[in-house]
Amino acid sequence: MSKAFTKETDADEDDGQVRPPLPVGTKNYMTPGGYARLRSEWLELMDNERPRIVEIVHWAASNGDRSENGDYIYGKKRLREIDRRIRFLTKRLEVAEIVDPAVHAGSEQVYFGATVTYVDDLDVTRTITIMGIDEADSSQGQVSWIAPVARALLKARVGDEVMLPTPAGARALEILGVSYPSQPIN
Repeated sequence: MSKAFTKETDADEDDGQVRPPLPVGTKNYMTPGGYARLRSEWLELMDNERPRIVEIVHWAASNGDRSENGDYIYGKKRLREIDRRIRFLTKRLEVAEIVDPAVHAGSEQVYFGATVTYVDDLDVTRTITIMGIDEADSSQGQVSWIAPVARALLKARVGDEVMLPTPAGARALEILGVSYPSQPIN
């Protein structure tokens, strides 16, 4: 059967992002800096990257035989990737709720945007920052607000002991410190 008559996989239709979906009934909390970064990426794709690739595909298509035209084939593939990312960013930005953690500066209670230092029941001390789903970077010590450790810490105060459910059983975490940025996170 000719490839022209086969349906492309559904993977081309979904967003295919590595970010987890938003929990049902929740908002897409983001810091002002996280929102700005996603919006900047969206604008870059819409204003620069996509028009550049469309121009390449148009030029490649005008060269004739498209079946062996690498510029056309890879240009169309890149265009699908860009469009998928634009759809993903558009959906996430539309439902974003910007929360400035700086409003909690000086508080000892854990809210969104807090940097929390805690010690677990094995005497291992860790410091994490609770961020939005689309902006958390574990290599930077940032965790999403929907992560189990963040959920266990939210609303607790310095000196509190909270229980973190894990597959190996519940672990006790004692909160040693909570801090917030004095300026909005960029």
